[in-house]
Amino acid sequence: MTKLITDEQRAQLLTNGRQSIENPDFDPYPVVKLFTPDAGATWLISSIDPHDDDHAFGLADLNLGFPELGWVSLAELSALRGSLRLPVERDLYFKADKSISTYAREARMAGRIVA
Repeated sequence: MTKLITDEQRAQLLTNGRQSIENPDFDPYPVVKLFTPDAGATWLISSIDPHDDDHAFGLADLNLGFPELGWVSLAELSALRGSLRLPVERDLYFKADKSISTYAREARMAGRIVA
């Protein structure tokens, strides 16, 4: 089973979290894309709260047509299972090419994450 987030990604997410606290205008690129292979949900995670490393911020698309920015528990994502009982997976090939706010704006217009 693939780790949900690698140590290198976690370090970058924590760095982004610290920079977000220091600079409210900081608009990082997502570091990791997570998805449910059997439920159509997707998360683009851009930072982790440095004071609570289970608390991640990013763009969530629960396949309901209303993607939104917000906080999610990494422990809850790790425990989540889709309709076929498959766990959340990390997209091994995802490479962000724009900021999280740009992904969010495009997702709101499309009704889903376009990545």
